Amino acid sequence: MDEKEKHDISPEEIKRQTRFMKVMKSWNDEYFAKTGRRRKHLTVTYGCQMNEHDSEVLSGILENMGYIAADDKKEADLIIYNTCCVRENAELKVYGNLGALKGLKRKKNDLIIVVCGCMMQQPHVVEKIKNKYRHVDLIFGTHNLFKFPELLMKSMKSKDMFIEVWENEGNIIEGLPANRRYKSKAFINIMYGCNNFCTYCIVPYTRGRERSREVEDIIKEAAGLAAGGTKEIMLLGQNVNSYGKTLNGSIGFADLLRELNKVPGIERIRFMTSHPKDLSDDLIDAMAECDKVCEHLHLPFQSGSNRILKAMNRKYTKERYLSLIEKLKNRIPDIRLTTDIIVGFPGETEEDFQHTLDIVEKVGYDSAFTFLYSVRQGTPAAKMEGRVDKETKRDRFNRLLEKINKISAEINQNYLNRTVEVLVEGPSKTNPNRYMGRTRGNKLVNFDGSENLVGELVQVQIIEAKTFFLNGKIIE
Repeated sequence: MDEKEKHDISPEEIKRQTRFMKVMKSWNDEYFAKTGRRRKHLTVTYGCQMNEHDSEVLSGILENMGYIAADDKKEADLIIYNTCCVRENAELKVYGNLGALKGLKRKKNDLIIVVCGCMMQQPHVVEKIKNKYRHVDLIFGTHNLFKFPELLMKSMKSKDMFIEVWENEGNIIEGLPANRRYKSKAFINIMYGCNNFCTYCIVPYTRGRERSREVEDIIKEAAGLAAGGTKEIMLLGQNVNSYGKTLNGSIGFADLLRELNKVPGIERIRFMTSHPKDLSDDLIDAMAECDKVCEHLHLPFQSGSNRILKAMNRKYTKERYLSLIEKLKNRIPDIRLTTDIIVGFPGETEEDFQHTLDIVEKVGYDSAFTFLYSVRQGTPAAKMEGRVDKETKRDRFNRLLEKINKISAEINQNYLNRTVEVLVEGPSKTNPNRYMGRTRGNKLVNFDGSENLVGELVQVQIIEAKTFFLNGKIIE
């Protein structure tokens, strides 16, 4: 993309959006004075941590405009679907849930329905919503999220569906409000966009080209979060390992980790996602040297076959990937590893799949996100021949899952009777009478606790090991 094609967003434009927020706040305050009720919003997020953080920003903007969070869609005055287009299942869920809102919209004429995020960057998706889901009020994309206050006001004044999707990205916007989901941990975007163009992936087309935030802005955000009680930060980017390349090469990701390691109050640093082609020796050294950087790395390999990796445009080989794993384990002996794997990429043979199983066996992942390949319109892989039939894909997927779960269960058994440090996040999702948190190695631990422990680092002895989590008791 030519640099001049990007949107140049001035500080005046940000001030303009602040004025829209104030107008909306005044309007909502008047409504509250008349009715004794605050207008409520429900924000539903699909996809990755990047989308989760975007939803935190949308929620922060809405809070500044006088809205409060709703518990369910029936009590909401405004519903936002922040969408993901990486997997077909996520798209299907959006369409299904949008259809289900049609009846609610009939009952509540003043209900505002908003759809935003990555799906909206695809023209065919916007066209489908225009034609089939006419009860939607507002559509916008990933590049103009900062304009949400203005877009919301315009949609409320319009009789028709209001759509504004920028084809290209703009410069990075700093200082947007965010309603953080967690008390003790927080997401920090360190960069936006992607330059890798893996042939199966739609992200470069929906998130734009790679742009890194200035170091000073990231440090300032981390310090502000620490002052508010945040103990753990998760650095986000489509490929954090290439951080700094748009900053004239003055600083790299390893340097950023070293700087963040100095921030008082921050006790844990995580990051994702890492691309193997950009995992440098300097970054491995920084992970080993920085005491706040957690002993966990999510390093997607996607396929173990060099032939398939080349077709995916991943720019590394099976041998290169395994050599990186060896370096990591030698330099950080207690590192825990997780990954992403795609099954059934066009042209994948049983021999190719066996190479994938071989990597899983040799590395010994604690867990993995496994996906059946799904066609993404607009990607090079969508036009490739050699589609793998559903039955074969499902069989390979099941065999892969069986192997991963077996390894995960064996790894977890090694935690029995060990005492680990856990950052308490809140009530357990599977048992609300218990609490949960994660180790530095990203292991999920459930235990008996209390509300006052949320946000604290505690020592937990592991008394039971399951395939996907650990059970323990707090050591007083």
